[in-house]
Amino acid sequence: MIEKLIKYIRRKKPTDWVRFFLVWGAGIITITVLLYMVIFILVRGIPHINLSLFAWQYTPENQSLTPALVTTVLMVFLTLIIALPFGVFTAIYLVEYASRGSRLVRIIRMTTETLAGIPSIVFGLFGYIFFCDWLGWGKSILSGCFTLAIMILPLIIRTTEESLKSIPDSYREGSFALGAGRLRTVFRVILPSSAPGIFAGVILSVGRIVGETAALLYTIGAVIKIPESLFSQGRTLALHVFTLATEGLYTNQAYATAVILLIVVVGINALSSRIEQKFMQRLK
Repeated sequence: MIEKLIKYIRRKKPTDWVRFFLVWGAGIITITVLLYMVIFILVRGIPHINLSLFAWQYTPENQSLTPALVTTVLMVFLTLIIALPFGVFTAIYLVEYASRGSRLVRIIRMTTETLAGIPSIVFGLFGYIFFCDWLGWGKSILSGCFTLAIMILPLIIRTTEESLKSIPDSYREGSFALGAGRLRTVFRVILPSSAPGIFAGVILSVGRIVGETAALLYTIGAVIKIPESLFSQGRTLALHVFTLATEGLYTNQAYATAVILLIVVVGINALSSRIEQKFMQRLK
């Protein structure tokens, strides 16, 4: 056993060892930073979690996060309802209908890549000018949802597009050979087979929606209350943490809210994964 190990080590080139240590070093550093952040938030926040944080209404005495939690969940579902159909159908057009390598396809892909690299504060300014001012919606849940939908659209398009590309052409050819049209092939064969990749894009999009603050400062406002309608102002959990921390008066409550935010993100991701598993089981 030892002799085999020695022979294995001798066969390795110096460049192989360099790549080995670079890969493992990067992985260890990433995991260490992640664990440090999570442990730091938990240690600072858990001791300050109490029932007053979950009161139905926010007051200066309880610093309740319930209105922000309700707003966050509402923002996630409304934003996905707006962005998901546009993103998936755009990817279907690019992969299944558009001529590969055409000028229109290149323009759309360049546009999505450009949108993906724009800072969120720019999206916030655009949302304020277009949705809040020009359309007259004001700072509201609806303005924030449409702004976030534009932000996550490139992510959904790219992940769905790559997922559709990964499906072998033999699936399409077999469906066409059985007499199915292109539309039926896409919705009955291609989309179900690419569902895991689409769900991965949805999970990544949810993470960005929940963690966004800069764009929402200009579009949703900072009012901490339960939304009464889509045109009400509100405050998400991430924005609530930012506001409490910057005020400097409720730092402990900010850490406690950050713990709840962490739990919400993990819970939404777990729920999405569970839905994906159920969906794939029905397809089998």
